[in-house]
This record gives sequence, C-alpha cells and structure tokens, in this order.
Amino acid sequence: MIKDVSINGNRCPRCGRGPMVTDNASGEMFCGICGYVLNERIEEQGPEWRAFSKEEHEDRSRTGIPTSLAMHDMGLATIIGPVDKDASGKPLSASMRNTIERLRTWDSRSQVHEPVDRNFRQAFSELDRLKDKLAVSDTVIEKSAYIYRKALEKGLVRGRSISALVAASLYAACRDTETPRTLKDIALISNIKKKDIARCYRLLLRELDLKMPVVNPIRCIARIASKAQLSEKTRRLALKILEEAEKNKISAGKDPMGLAAAALYVACVTNGENKTQKDVAEAAGVTEVTIRNRYKGLKTALKI
Repeated sequence: MIKDVSINGNRCPRCGRGPMVTDNASGEMFCGICGYVLNERIEEQGPEWRAFSKEEHEDRSRTGIPTSLAMHDMGLATIIGPVDKDASGKPLSASMRNTIERLRTWDSRSQVHEPVDRNFRQAFSELDRLKDKLAVSDTVIEKSAYIYRKALEKGLVRGRSISALVAASLYAACRDTETPRTLKDIALISNIKKKDIARCYRLLLRELDLKMPVVNPIRCIARIASKAQLSEKTRRLALKILEEAEKNKISAGKDPMGLAAAALYVACVTNGENKTQKDVAEAAGVTEVTIRNRYKGLKTALKI
C-alpha cells in the first residue's frame, strides 16, 4: 500500500480515465486505474529535508555547513552517509551493508591521507582551541587560517613548530583586523614562549609581505577598563583624552596599551576614582613606569 502519494488533475494518456498519481517515496508518476507508469524518476520541487549523520538527524537544513578556510578540507569533503538504504529508499542486503561499512571506514581514513592534510588538521585543531580561549570572532579565525595556508604554501612551516606558526598567524590576524589581543595574551594561552611567536610573526611579515595597520589605542580602552572595573564616566573621559592626543600627534610611536592605560589613569584622577597606577598597569599588562611616563606626557601636551 502506497502511503506517501499525491494526486493531480491530469488524466492518463493511455486509458484516458484514471488520474495521475505521484509516489513521493519512489519518484514514480502512474495512472491510478490502469497502472501505466508515465515517469519513473520525477524531480522534487519542494525543499530537501534530510540529514547526513546520526548527530544531525533532527537538523532540517537543506545544505551542510558553510565552507571555511579553518577546516583542513575547507568543508567540501563528501562522506558516505550512515543510512543503510539505496537510492530508491530500499534497505541494503546484509552483504552490501558490510561492504558499505568498510567503504565508509576507508572514506573517513582517506580524508587525511596527504601530509598537507595532516598538517592542516593539526594546525586548525590548535587554532580552534585558541579561538575558545581568546574569545575571538570567526572573521579573525578565517584570516588566521588564510595566513597559515599561505605560509605552508611558501614552505615556511618546514623545520618550525606548527603551534608557534599558528599562534603567529593568529596574532597577525588580530593585528590586521584591529582586534585588541597582545602577543603576551597569545603566548600565555598557547603555552609558547613570546620570543618564539614573535620570531614566527616577523617571518610571516617578511616572507608574505604583510602590511599591518597601526594599533589604535582607543580600541584598548574597553578591555583595560573592564579588567580594572572602572566606571563608564571614566571610560568616556579616557576616550576624549585619546582623541585629543591623536589630534595633537602625541600618540605616534607610543605603545597603544601603555597610552590607553595612561589615559584611563588620567581620567581616574580627574573624576576622583580611587584607582592606583598599579591597578591600571596590571589590567593593561604594562609597567607602572610606562604609565607614569605616558601620564606626564599627556598632562603636559593637553594641559590637564
């Protein structure tokens, strides 16, 4: 008995009496009276609701995951689905099920057969871990993966640590997208020496001819203020101080984090907020001497 059928108003071209019935499961169109088959495989015009894995069984999306540079195969690899049915929906025989299971196993193994694929899988696994730890956006990760792929293409990975080069690529992506993450942050999270990451970063800049924008200290304000638990009034005043400093060309050549920390300290003193230089310095990851020097420079130049 056919359950998933639909009947249209067309008449059978053979007997001229029966309505044309469409079996949505097998894709056949036939006459409801004489059984004449008009089409064996018709095209489905509606949405294609199906999942390709047991984990995604409830997922009703038409397409799979989007392509991504941060995946070793860019998300374009095909897989043999877990459903043991043929194209017409009929269950496979026992011998064919065993064959398909073996093919499924070898298909998954062959995804990382080449050394390049194994390198990408290890590198992007590390990149995914750093993404969670540093809380950076997908845009930064895509840029990092792009830089790493270019480095591998040029042969820069040979003889160097994959983890160090991934960390350097991530730092380069943060600089390029103006995401406020310092070299010290990445070194701490990746458990790699800051010196090693800096060496790989300089190599990337030199060999890939990357042009990095100057870090804007205004972008560092929110991060430092949040860590030091400063008020919104102090944040806004620090932003105004930095804007004035940029207009007067004071910020040129200065460490962005140090300048942002000094502006916040000036704002704290102006608003009477009880924060010491040590508190702000620890939140910014700079020394108290840096804050004192930048503080004096800002006070003199802006006549605060």
